[in-house]
Amino acid sequence: MTFEEIEKNETIRAYISKADESLVALGYTEHSFAHVTHVAAMAGYLLETLGYDAHTVELAKIAGYLHDIGNLVNRIEHSQSGAVMAFQILTSLGFGAEDVATIVTAIGNHDEGTGVPVNAVAAALILADKADVRRSRVRNQDTTTFDIHDRVNYSVKKSTLKINEDRTLVKLKLTVDTHFGSVMDYFEIFMQRMILCRKAAEKLGLQFKLIINEQQLI
Repeated sequence: MTFEEIEKNETIRAYISKADESLVALGYTEHSFAHVTHVAAMAGYLLETLGYDAHTVELAKIAGYLHDIGNLVNRIEHSQSGAVMAFQILTSLGFGAEDVATIVTAIGNHDEGTGVPVNAVAAALILADKADVRRSRVRNQDTTTFDIHDRVNYSVKKSTLKINEDRTLVKLKLTVDTHFGSVMDYFEIFMQRMILCRKAAEKLGLQFKLIINEQQLI
């Protein structure tokens, strides 16, 4: 089964949609199809650019698409519950044990609280997920009631994650409107994520660089 078939699977789409509904109720930023599709594409881009085989790239894209389904159960430990759900879904769809194990391991390790980039697919998923900071993820349209997560995401006018031509660096470049959130705000809530990104980059043989408003910070 291909990534495109996973993407169109109605059961999976229902789980993603319902998981995001729960996060709406909790006041979280967008974790629906825009996010998971972006993460899938970016995880695939990272491994393809680094020369991984097409099958491994496909597994990374599937892991990216499924990585947040655990929010259906609860936001707390959603990476672990999502991994269990993915195991059941993929097994029922006829995926082989090796592929299921790779995808489940990546999903179970994508959260900064407990995650470790234990393999290339997990590393690509971490980088793709943690780099998805953008204004369009903010649901609250009343800027006067923004919390720090709203402010930080809304302040990011542009975000790009790119591997350099020599394939030695992966750079997360952000253009931040400091009227809505400061660089210090970003570090206050995302420092753990950036540390995990650095570890994920190292797993892929890369150095991680964070650049905000043309200033290199990591």
